[in-house]
Amino acid sequence: MILRSNMEEIKNIYDNEEFFNGYSEIRKSENSHNELIEQPAMRELLPNPDGMCILDLGCGYGQNCFEFVKNGAKRVVGVDLSGKMLDVARKESSHPSIEYYQMDMADIDRIEGQFDLVYSSLAFHYVEDFNGLIKKIYHLLKKDGILLFSQEHPLTTATVDGAGHFNKDEDGKYLSYTLSNYNESGKRVVCWMVEGLVKYHRTFSDIINALAKEGFEIMSLQEPKPGKKALEKVPKLYKELIKPSFLIVKATKK
Repeated sequence: MILRSNMEEIKNIYDNEEFFNGYSEIRKSENSHNELIEQPAMRELLPNPDGMCILDLGCGYGQNCFEFVKNGAKRVVGVDLSGKMLDVARKESSHPSIEYYQMDMADIDRIEGQFDLVYSSLAFHYVEDFNGLIKKIYHLLKKDGILLFSQEHPLTTATVDGAGHFNKDEDGKYLSYTLSNYNESGKRVVCWMVEGLVKYHRTFSDIINALAKEGFEIMSLQEPKPGKKALEKVPKLYKELIKPSFLIVKATKK
């Protein structure tokens, strides 16, 4: 079942046909950054979902929702703003224990019940009010509940209009990365498959202080890098040793 928020019509960049098709191709690739770096790191930090109630924010196609119930989760709620993404989730990752909600993450306080785990893969850098989101997540979690999320690394989002870039030597080898305006948190408009993609940059201190303010205890902070097999498969991933693409945080409600 797909439940919509009370907005008359919900639109976001993922419902743009050009963007949706390009994004779909990336996610199908076995050589993507997600498959070789981000998802392996997330799986290492994921608690055993058996018997858990889980909320997946930015659930996309619902693959993780389906994996959670396959591994014993008793209730999974998937939230995404994209109708196109949820159409795929309903067709390919449906299960009686999964509920899909089409809504902005700002509206998650409308969801009933509490959760043992709130999970999010590469969605929080699209959220404008991060502090407000963390507050709502805290209230949705049971005592000792876990928040596990990944996002674009602050060094990646620290650019003006997406102008960050790697620098090469005369032989084309990557040497360093140039960023800008790191300490200026806020909106960034970048080009990624389409023009006008809106993200929000936050510093490390913005992220950690938002969690600490609500009473979260940090369990793990990861900046995952490619392993030996990933580097053999995609040699250009050595750029991740210069500048990581992802930040992963695992925290618990105390």
